[in-house]
Amino acid sequence: MDIQAEKIELVKRLLDTDDESVLQEVKNIFESHEKDFWNDLPEHVKEGIARSKKQADAGLLTPHEEVMKKYAKYL
Repeated sequence: MDIQAEKIELVKRLLDTDDESVLQEVKNIFESHEKDFWNDLPEHVKEGIARSKKQADAGLLTPHEEVMKKYAKYL
């Protein structure tokens, strides 16, 4: 059986069941296999994001309008 036929068969079985525990188990399987992009980021990117969050928490931000005025000539 090919992958598309397998998917269709599983969908049929899901639609036919009223067993909430089965549905919850399927949901748990999908959630456990979801990939978090954070884990794929290089360490230097994660560190940069952490630094940026600290700067934002400390109020060390420049308003968007100021940045756009300063760099408008480059755009």
